[in-house]
Amino acid sequence: MVVNSVYSEKDTVFAAVKRVSDKYNLDTTELYKKITSLEESSIYEHSLTFALNQISMSDPNWTFLAANLYLGELYRIASNNRGYKSDINYGDFYTLIAELTRIGIYSKDLLQDYTKEEIEILAGEIAPERDFLFNYIGLFLLADRYLAKDYEGNLYELPQERFMIIAMTLMRKEQKEVRLTHVKEAYWALSNLYMTVATPTLSNAGKSFGQLSSCFIDTVEDSLDGIYLNNWDIARLSKDGGGLGVYLGKVRALGSDIKKFKGNSSGVVPWIRLINDTAVSVDQLGQRQGAVAVYLDIFHKDIMNGFLDLKTNNGDERRKAHDIFTGVSIPDLFMKKLEEVDEQGRSVGEWHTFCPHQVKQMMEWKDQEGNPLGLEDFYDECDVKFFTEKYEDAVNHPLLPRKTYRAMDIMARIMISQLETGTPYMFYRDEVNRQNPNKHLRGKGRASIFCSNLCTEITQNMSATTIIKEYIDEDGNIVIVRKPGDFVVCNLSSINLPKAVKGDVLERLIPIQMRMLDNVIDLNTVSVGQAEVTNKQYRPVGLGTFGWHHLLVLEGIFWESERAVKYADQLYEEIAYLTIRSSMELAKEKGAYKKFEGSDWQSGNYFKRKGYKSDRWNQVMGEITRYGVRNGWMMAIAPNSSTAKIGGSTDGIDPLYSIEYAEEKKNFKFKVTAPDLDHNSYNYYRRTRHVLDQTWSIRQNAARQRHIDQSISFNLYVRHDIKAIELLDLHMQAWKQGLKTTYYVRSTSQTEIEECEACQS
Repeated sequence: MVVNSVYSEKDTVFAAVKRVSDKYNLDTTELYKKITSLEESSIYEHSLTFALNQISMSDPNWTFLAANLYLGELYRIASNNRGYKSDINYGDFYTLIAELTRIGIYSKDLLQDYTKEEIEILAGEIAPERDFLFNYIGLFLLADRYLAKDYEGNLYELPQERFMIIAMTLMRKEQKEVRLTHVKEAYWALSNLYMTVATPTLSNAGKSFGQLSSCFIDTVEDSLDGIYLNNWDIARLSKDGGGLGVYLGKVRALGSDIKKFKGNSSGVVPWIRLINDTAVSVDQLGQRQGAVAVYLDIFHKDIMNGFLDLKTNNGDERRKAHDIFTGVSIPDLFMKKLEEVDEQGRSVGEWHTFCPHQVKQMMEWKDQEGNPLGLEDFYDECDVKFFTEKYEDAVNHPLLPRKTYRAMDIMARIMISQLETGTPYMFYRDEVNRQNPNKHLRGKGRASIFCSNLCTEITQNMSATTIIKEYIDEDGNIVIVRKPGDFVVCNLSSINLPKAVKGDVLERLIPIQMRMLDNVIDLNTVSVGQAEVTNKQYRPVGLGTFGWHHLLVLEGIFWESERAVKYADQLYEEIAYLTIRSSMELAKEKGAYKKFEGSDWQSGNYFKRKGYKSDRWNQVMGEITRYGVRNGWMMAIAPNSSTAKIGGSTDGIDPLYSIEYAEEKKNFKFKVTAPDLDHNSYNYYRRTRHVLDQTWSIRQNAARQRHIDQSISFNLYVRHDIKAIELLDLHMQAWKQGLKTTYYVRSTSQTEIEECEACQS
């Protein structure tokens, strides 16, 4: 669609002011006077500055006027860069694709897969008026980070064109007779801001560089080859813009033997420092340093020997890694030990830590193929406590070395680190493995999942990649043969809850959203081979949500209320039903994922465990038994900070940070207010994240978690002067109510924590 504008800059600004002031009833008298007195060349800049300075709790809708003014400037810049003789907002779409393909910004795939006629049909679907849905910060972030520019940084692409390019890219391998229908539907979902794709997809779809997935998780083998090959994989994925989770629980502890030489192992800390240096050295597409989270089991001997102090500011700097993030994998048994007290009420539960290498040497547990197993390879089911039995066997072994602590002393170290640095994350390994729909591939009681990702929302099967052999072929090439492990990939997108729920479009939205997610798997180019293999075997996706607090406000529900808990339960069951049904429909059309046979999806155990008994659940369960599901994992709720701002809503499932705050970008600062703020909504926003009783947040998240097959990026917000017993109680509540993970503990004394951009789905 072409929208011509032959008016002067003053006319353009006047038009924007009138359009928005009429819609939102803004008093723009002073701005009109200012515009009239200004020179033509300075009207835009002064008008935008004026509008930004008016944004406040009493006048929040000035953000839309600022967005309209900024939009006019984007149109002007793109028009100039595209060589139009007169001002054109949205020019010829085919010409744009051809030009950006010619200079190497767009991939050649778009012109190869779509005819000129098809592209012109899709151009007719582009709706420039949907640009008016953006508030200022949303439009600014979209333009600054994601719209296509040439190699000198000159803007070419406009918002609706980015959405159409994403839709075309994700649907380009669909059957030709229905492909344009799917493209139009995907564009409808994106352009109306009913959903967002993950930031790597938002940025890279249709382009000749970058990949589309958000995060990856690797399991490190206990060998020099395993450690260094993991580091190589981290570097390659980090270069492409992926965030990483790394499980180091199989690596031997400090002082363990190496080739029977006693006391030679340096433990996990030096290897974590190596990962830290890689994350800093290999940045993400030149924009930011790599982002890596490292997880360790709480029964690992190094947990109290440097791991919990990696990011703190006290102690030996030679054993620090300030640029990575940490997570602790915790079994139920440890949490129960925290509850053991003597007659005086003092905590007395003991906790033993072991070297995983020594456990495998001395305990001689084996799998069916005769491979040694460690404590990390077991978890407690509801009926049989496999991990607890193995742990007690290890404790009772008279020759197995261990370090013993009071369980509460370990927990105290965790909480001290959390209040200072926000980490470690908490990963409740037994609950994760109990709820895993694909645990059939290991056997009963055998852990399949050892940790989560950088943002704690992904829980998928994991195993280490190993070297089978290295040889010189007949051409003299050195060939390393690696047996691929389960290298986790997460493909994310999120529902904009306020727009989608209030617009009553979930039933239409989720099927196209799941199709988009599933197509990412086949379109993506991942530089690490085992990640590609794993992605194709399980076809995992993570459909999530953002704008929960915003939605509660629009529904007139207070955060600290039973209504909020009940609403979370009802809404996320509906989302789960539509998501699972959509995956079944995709399986009916394209086939089930390769590892479906024997899964809890097939057996129906997944639905029984959730307590789904209604007629519609029974019907979809029967259809799944017949057709399967397309995706081994389907739902995960990411932090959604950046894309929530683009969507004009609140982050993820978090409560609001502040009703009004200052956003600093480049050379200026402007105010941001809560979405849809007025005298009615203010009362529901009034109690913000550090004031709210976190018990209600935990209860809401427990209700939500029941319906999510993976996990949720869930933060705890506390005051800097919180008592230890109070923070401990929050952790105990989270565990007892069935949360799989918790993300940051955000204290009022912490500086702003850098998050993974890739996971801001």
